[in-house]
Amino acid sequence: MEEVEVPEFFICPISLQIMKEPVIAITGITYDRSTIEKWLNQQTEAICPVSKQPLPRDSILTPNHILSKLIQTWHTTSKPIDPHPVLDPNHFAISKPYITSLLANLSNPNLQLQTLINLEVIAAIAKENYIYGQILVEAGVPKAMISPSKTREFILFAKTDEIIGSLIWALGCRSCDHTTTKAMKNYAMILLMIFVENTSSNVQESLKPDFFKTIVNAISKGSLMTTHGTRAALHLMLGACTVGKNRIKMVEVGAVFAIIELELAGLVPEKRTSELSMQILFNLCCSADGRAELLSHAAGIAVVTKRIMRVSQASDEAAVSIISLISKFSGTDWVVNEMLRVGTVSRLCMVLQSNCDSGLKEKAMEILRRHTHVWKDSPCADHLLLTMYTK
Repeated sequence: MEEVEVPEFFICPISLQIMKEPVIAITGITYDRSTIEKWLNQQTEAICPVSKQPLPRDSILTPNHILSKLIQTWHTTSKPIDPHPVLDPNHFAISKPYITSLLANLSNPNLQLQTLINLEVIAAIAKENYIYGQILVEAGVPKAMISPSKTREFILFAKTDEIIGSLIWALGCRSCDHTTTKAMKNYAMILLMIFVENTSSNVQESLKPDFFKTIVNAISKGSLMTTHGTRAALHLMLGACTVGKNRIKMVEVGAVFAIIELELAGLVPEKRTSELSMQILFNLCCSADGRAELLSHAAGIAVVTKRIMRVSQASDEAAVSIISLISKFSGTDWVVNEMLRVGTVSRLCMVLQSNCDSGLKEKAMEILRRHTHVWKDSPCADHLLLTMYTK
């Protein structure tokens, strides 16, 4: 029989055994009662074995009822499961009153970290059980995870991965109330952007594919993102592009398609959001896989072309740089003809006629010269302009 994996949060830090009577010390760490009491009695100096903070022998040990119930539930669910169970929410150990009481502990600095850990355990269980998930939503867990009054406390007391995990969970959660869900998701995205941008580079380097998948899903068609939420998501993605591995992860989870569709849907009419979209696409197109994704979208080249000379100088630079990468490293006959068909050649000529930066003009000139031997014979090209600028 396959060995059952024990959740690490069920293990007492001292005995390394599953806790029978979990209690919370005033330092915020949970131990098995008999073990911590024995520890305190045997030590010359009473300190918390995990946090190394003072822990008086006469201090109160608060029963961790939620964790106790979770351990009981785990013992039950780790046994062979009936393939056709009758689900009754009234008999679940994880109930709305228990979750509500757990959320109340978030206001206590001494219990905050352990509470977040407990909520993480419950959320993990909820992924496998729809009814548990409903209980979490009804009890207000998603709202609590992104509450403005809790944000600073989370940053002070929780681990980085716990904060990111909580916000990502909130982004993927759904409530029966459409308005509440929309507000919750947008606020979670904004908080996520603020937090990730203000953490160390190590955090950027450790972001997982599921993180980017959630962000991409959030900006995809049919999502509940507002302009501000979408812009926050794009800021997150652009910031993550500084790490090469992140660009690969984003391409793999469909970021290129998502951004192109976002532009096509007209959901990003604002100047800044369109700039962000082009800058992200440029970063993703620095890799062969990124360019392949853009070219596999029927409107890929057209979307980039339409942003040239229509949004801002920043957008022009990113869009022309994308076209430059494609023409240089992926310039097949189809690609070159597609550039002509969707008006890329005309836009590049417009760049040369404008008062834009000389470096941008030089890049546009390089693209035209690279493929002028194909374009000069086409009835769709402006022969006079091509001859003038490609001598």
